[in-house]
Amino acid sequence: MKQRWLRYFFSLLCFNVAIVSNAAERPNVLFIAVDDMSNALGCYGHPLVKSPNIDRLAARGTRFDRAYCQFPLCSPSRASLMTGLRPSTTQVFDLQKDFRKTSLPDVVTLPQTFMKAGYFAARVGKIYHYGNPGQIGTPGLDDPASWNVALNPSGRDKAEESKLINHTSKRGLGSSLSFLAADGTDEEQTDGKVAAEVIKLMEAKRDQPFFIAAGFYRPHCPYIAPKKYFDLYPLEKITLPKEPRDYLAAIPRPALDSTQPWPLFGVSEAQTREAIRAYYATITFVDAQVGKLLDALDRLKLTEKTIIVFWSDHGYHVGEHGLLMKQSLFEESARVPLIIAAPSQKTTGTASNRTVELLDLYPTLADLSGLTPPKNLHGTSLRSLLDNPDAAWTKAAHTEVWRGAFPGYSVRTERWRYTEWDLGKQGIELYDHDNDPHEFKNLANDPKSAATVKEMKSLLQKNWPAGSWTPPAKKGEKKNKS
Repeated sequence: MKQRWLRYFFSLLCFNVAIVSNAAERPNVLFIAVDDMSNALGCYGHPLVKSPNIDRLAARGTRFDRAYCQFPLCSPSRASLMTGLRPSTTQVFDLQKDFRKTSLPDVVTLPQTFMKAGYFAARVGKIYHYGNPGQIGTPGLDDPASWNVALNPSGRDKAEESKLINHTSKRGLGSSLSFLAADGTDEEQTDGKVAAEVIKLMEAKRDQPFFIAAGFYRPHCPYIAPKKYFDLYPLEKITLPKEPRDYLAAIPRPALDSTQPWPLFGVSEAQTREAIRAYYATITFVDAQVGKLLDALDRLKLTEKTIIVFWSDHGYHVGEHGLLMKQSLFEESARVPLIIAAPSQKTTGTASNRTVELLDLYPTLADLSGLTPPKNLHGTSLRSLLDNPDAAWTKAAHTEVWRGAFPGYSVRTERWRYTEWDLGKQGIELYDHDNDPHEFKNLANDPKSAATVKEMKSLLQKNWPAGSWTPPAKKGEKKNKS
């Protein structure tokens, strides 16, 4: 009996040593999230916005030009990405529901898969949902089971909210056109503190495999950044989108209901231009913080053994279709920046035009790290596209949003976007991105498009079978203030 226990103990010890040894050879993950950032970046071809550090990350890896969120609202999008499951499974459709306490108590999240493999997992800032700015400095709707360490910085931006210029005073700060060209340094801002804490963690854990998530709060409103970033964007260079006359007549009303009052929350064009300028300033401010993380990886000689991911939870309108912010199913709201730089990838500095989704990140990172993820994930590993951005790929992207008691469902392929509101009862949309990248001409009722509508409808119904959806437990997306 004693010998049997000794053999068991020895085998267990060897097993644990093997895990530690294997884990030590695996790549680190630096998981960089930004809040409410559109594709208004230099590497995505924006003519005005300055993003030199995100651009240099793109030069190290692969930029995904057709990446889409699953729900254009912070909490549903983040819950989907972090669980690898679609919103119809997480049942998170608003900013209040905690999937761990309700629909998915036993789910294994992305960082948990890394923790189980011996990784150190940490979060600094917003990865799961925080009310921004209301819950800065608190855990928000964090998932404690996902981390060994979780930090919640709070900076000068939070303390100086009374100084904001607010063009929408009746709206909560988390959905307002409010901004501040702040005094002081980057390091005093919450996002500056996020960068500093992440660097400290990388320094402390440089000799063991880590999954460290850097959750930045900007460019989410209120748009706050040191004044020097505002100075980069003279107001006379800020313009609103120019759009064809009367094209909105063919667009279903629910498609425009994310901005109320429509258009532009009822503010003037001059006030909107001021807010857009501030939004761009905060993008460049966040870019500077990303640069600090990249510099730290280089200094610590960790770049060549670290997978770097950069993503936003959804896109953002700056006046297109008369809309501002998020919660639409147009391209500007559903599309996100997504960049992956992995030491093992065969090509770098490339762009992929394949249609991908944020929930593809979970299986991708597990694949790149040699880990086995849960079998029920809804995404697909992007590894083949890192090696060859034009590799064969047939996957469509699915995005949904709710308008009170009914959904809007949208499917995107490389050429087409097709959307149904209330399963078509309140309108359908079809846009040809080869000829209409700004989604001005709704072809859904054009007889020449009947075959395409049928094909796209079939794709949509594969993800949302007729009769399978039920209204969210809570209504009130429009009441959400973050």
